[in-house]
Amino acid sequence: MATLKDATAVVGIGQTAFAKQLPESEKALACRAILAALHDAGIDPGEVDALASYTMEETDEVEIAKALGLGDLTFFSKVGYGGGGSCATVAHLAAAVATGQASVGVAWRSRKRGSGPRPWKNTAVQLPTPAQWTRPFGLLRPVDEIAMLARRHMHEYGTTRDHLFNVALACRNRANQNPAAIMYERPLTRDMYMTSRWISEPLCLFDNCLETDGALACVVVSAERARDCRHRPVYVHSAAQGLPAQHHGMVNYWNDDPLTGPAWTAARHLWKHADFGPEDVDVAQIYDAFTALIPLSLEGYGFCRRGEGGAFTEGGALEIGGRLPLNTSGGGLSEAYVHGFNLINEGVRQLRGASTAQVPDAATCLVTAGEGVPTSALLLRT
Repeated sequence: MATLKDATAVVGIGQTAFAKQLPESEKALACRAILAALHDAGIDPGEVDALASYTMEETDEVEIAKALGLGDLTFFSKVGYGGGGSCATVAHLAAAVATGQASVGVAWRSRKRGSGPRPWKNTAVQLPTPAQWTRPFGLLRPVDEIAMLARRHMHEYGTTRDHLFNVALACRNRANQNPAAIMYERPLTRDMYMTSRWISEPLCLFDNCLETDGALACVVVSAERARDCRHRPVYVHSAAQGLPAQHHGMVNYWNDDPLTGPAWTAARHLWKHADFGPEDVDVAQIYDAFTALIPLSLEGYGFCRRGEGGAFTEGGALEIGGRLPLNTSGGGLSEAYVHGFNLINEGVRQLRGASTAQVPDAATCLVTAGEGVPTSALLLRT
């Protein structure tokens, strides 16, 4: 059976500054990030013939293509479910390039979440059918829904707030090394974490991602062409999307087991098409809109057994030199929250050997999209 295995590579990455508030429009930010990624790859905008982004992206293909002087587009797609779509944008481009539908693809995400409105405040879309079973009962925001899963994991498996702090601390420690991170040179202590205000119990302020303005992009080409680009190719070794049967958003009410989320479905497909397993992953960029997603993802992607995600974080396991160095740019918790796209770019930097918190000799990287919603994931390798 034909696969995407190592047929394509990410050859360019770009991003804008990150901040709570940036003056430029989302379109301008998107254009800056895409141009930076193309420059990084050494590819002219006129060669781009494929685009991929999120359904929640406010900029569109027509305006981006005109503004940047792109070539004729022969492939374009958008992926749903917010942060669950991040890795799938690269996967869609990889499939298009590998099957000859396009030759140079660009994926991007531009967002003004820090200075813009909260999506759930749009009362016109407050009660789609699934939400009628959650929002009238107080689950108004994503954090309320993830708090339910976190409490369930604590109840069933003994996961503690110290385990969640381990996640927050690892991300903050890496952001403290990254001048581009919003939390650069802003340390986090256990006392700060434990005494911070609740957002939705058992999740406190530091269990929540940042609210950020910014944009990122990456460039995907064939493995053959990648050899002639400016940087060492980072190959798309395996890619997957995951939507489990009887899924119900982040609360997962109709699934027989609410803690077996989309990561489990994506992971089965991801590893099936890979030449290595979880034990061979050198560094991971795991979607961290909330700290509680990390234990769930560690279990779903096979780094530990069911119920052991909290305990996995102990003993510095997520730090550089630990069992699984995590979110080495600071992630959504401490670098920037742009629907997970910064995790893709950081995965590429790690495999180029160019991260601000470099894992020595990193050759394999797992990147995941949002757990709790229909999701996606990438295995990258040198």
